[in-house]
Amino acid sequence: MSFRVVMLRRATADLQATYDWASNRAPRAANVWFERFKAALDTLAELPERCPLARENSKVSIELREFHFGRKPNVFRVVFTVEGDRVVVLRIRRAQRRNLSGREIGEPLDPET
Repeated sequence: MSFRVVMLRRATADLQATYDWASNRAPRAANVWFERFKAALDTLAELPERCPLARENSKVSIELREFHFGRKPNVFRVVFTVEGDRVVVLRIRRAQRRNLSGREIGEPLDPET
């Protein structure tokens, strides 16, 4: 089954901010990185369940998965959910950053955790 990869505005803003930061420092490298990132993101259209559950999964009522892109120390984490035939990308951020809050995900935290 093939899925459609959809990025929420927050994820698009995350990606744009990362690209802007990189392109101010190394424009050519930023363009190469961006193209590689988009190609890697497109692989989520096939078997997104291959990706592990996200660190925040137990704190929200939806199933969150994460996809890692890059090499240390520049690893980025794509947090997404699968909804029917869509892969919905919620956030994109550096893997070293703290866990996402329910507010950052766009989902209230599960009161049981």
